[in-house]
Amino acid sequence: MPTPVRLADVVAALGGELHGNPDQPISRLAPLESADAESLSFLANPRYAAKLAETAAACVIVAPAQQDAAVARGAAIVTPDPYLYFARLTQWWAARRRRVPTVGVHPNAVVEPGAVIDASASIGAMAYIGAGARIGAGVVIGTHGHIGADAVVGQGTRLAAHVTLGEACVIGARGIVHSGVVIGADGFGFAPHQGAWVKIEQLGAVRIGDDVEIGANTCIDRGALDDTVLDDGVKLDNLIQVGHNVRIGAHSAMAGCVGIAGSAKIGRHCTAGGGAIILGHLELVDHVHITAATVVTRSILKPGQYSGLFPFDENASWEKNAATLRQLHTLRDRIRALEKKPS
Repeated sequence: MPTPVRLADVVAALGGELHGNPDQPISRLAPLESADAESLSFLANPRYAAKLAETAAACVIVAPAQQDAAVARGAAIVTPDPYLYFARLTQWWAARRRRVPTVGVHPNAVVEPGAVIDASASIGAMAYIGAGARIGAGVVIGTHGHIGADAVVGQGTRLAAHVTLGEACVIGARGIVHSGVVIGADGFGFAPHQGAWVKIEQLGAVRIGDDVEIGANTCIDRGALDDTVLDDGVKLDNLIQVGHNVRIGAHSAMAGCVGIAGSAKIGRHCTAGGGAIILGHLELVDHVHITAATVVTRSILKPGQYSGLFPFDENASWEKNAATLRQLHTLRDRIRALEKKPS
């Protein structure tokens, strides 16, 4: 079992105002409900303030408004944003506990001539590094990873086992890519001809910025002519499909099973809930938030939150019903006006 840390170590690393014994040992991070006498917990939502008196945690991270209640029951770290503090705490904790990858190229890995691998990188067993690929300092390529020819992996980026980064695709610094991700497969492009489909070769690549995280089994298609682009700080959950030539602006985040069709342009600081669909060639401006399972069928040019759930039907009937639904508010006002008229 890893050696416990002291509360003093936590505060020295992350700041905050400590009330309590600085030498209190902490062996785990835990929610309020299951914390024990060596646990560090946090309270981010004031709705759960009543749980402070019940928790057995050695210390609780709280906002100034909960300081008195927290100190009355034991040790506390007071900080303006407990949830942000907790996020940084998990990073600090994981960095101390995570097994450090072995630096160097595993004997069973395959490195093609012309690939450039920084001496501080870690290349796992059975990984493949294509000709002309460039692997930056501190990069980790997991077992069975595939880095295509001329691809680039930026400094400190971690690719888990079974990740594919296709030919000429680029990911920036400090990225995290989880198992099963495929970056740079062909986009879905075909021309109809006499009842058959003729493939359109996908000649672009994928360019991903810094500090991007991509969840397991997510697929990001390469562009048809220009590149598919994910800007800095984008966060994608598991099982997301990003079509060819999509552009996702900086610090946007998508939950599981979102589908983004080709050539959609999504702004900065946007979000999409689980199962949302964004049709192709649409534009979402900055700060647009799509709720779960919403199907976006038109461009959104005004920031805000948008929702739309509607039962499926035969298309002609569905379109008529959808058109009527959009007029319901106007129809309601007209009916009210008619009802107010004297007989």
